[in-house]
Amino acid sequence: MTETAAANPELLADQVASLLVQPLEAASVVLASGPQIFDTAGVMRVPKLVSGSTPTFVGEGGLIPDTADVDFDELTLMPTERKSIKTILKYTNELVRQSVIGIDAVMKARLVKDVSDALDTALLTGDGADDSITGIINQDDVQTDIWDPTDPDTLMDAIGLAVAAEVMPNRWFINGADFVKLRKVKETTGSKKYVLESDLTKDATYRLLGIPVTVTNKLEEGTAILADVSQVAIARDIAPSVKVLTERYAEYDQIGLRVVTRYDLGLLHPEGVIVLGLEQGS
Repeated sequence: MTETAAANPELLADQVASLLVQPLEAASVVLASGPQIFDTAGVMRVPKLVSGSTPTFVGEGGLIPDTADVDFDELTLMPTERKSIKTILKYTNELVRQSVIGIDAVMKARLVKDVSDALDTALLTGDGADDSITGIINQDDVQTDIWDPTDPDTLMDAIGLAVAAEVMPNRWFINGADFVKLRKVKETTGSKKYVLESDLTKDATYRLLGIPVTVTNKLEEGTAILADVSQVAIARDIAPSVKVLTERYAEYDQIGLRVVTRYDLGLLHPEGVIVLGLEQGS
């Protein structure tokens, strides 16, 4: 039996995964950077260890101190009021019939780009207003410092802040214009070696002081992030939906694709994220 849009207005879970979820993970610069992603249908609480015990040296037969107190906190993600990213993509039946290439592939690419653009903007710079996502640069208790893409010392200072917080940063997020400025910086005066090096073994991957660089214009020029992305926790609703709307636009001979997907972000160890800006300081 041939499956039709009219008979299956709600795409199946595996169809949604191949159409939206999996491509989105690859297209989103934040999701692709290696954060911890938790699938959840509702409010999720992630425990965080705030403080632990201090082991001491004890001689043979000596009394082992039992005064240690472990203190836990928790990170709350995906509160019930967290809003979803939603969009409707319309196309005509003529386009379907006259397209010389697979319209499904084109629509899939358009759909993924639109959603990933909105999602990355929220995950990186969202202000949390109106029950939306609070992005990385606006999370509480992150470290901040001065950012000058032409001065390697400011880059080392950012790494120093991470080291002082006993975290190992593994990702730079840098604006495109700042990236170009960085490309021109040499290690020393008269040197022909650039500070920003390409990794020939990993396609067009760039490394800055040994740390991979992700270029994104979702960050404004003059703003950058240095992070241990394993400390970034992202909650993803386990039930994203893609619905084919066959009747709503019937009088225009159009079909719609309605997409609903829901994410949230928090930091397990905020000191593991350093937000750099032209006028910021720690």
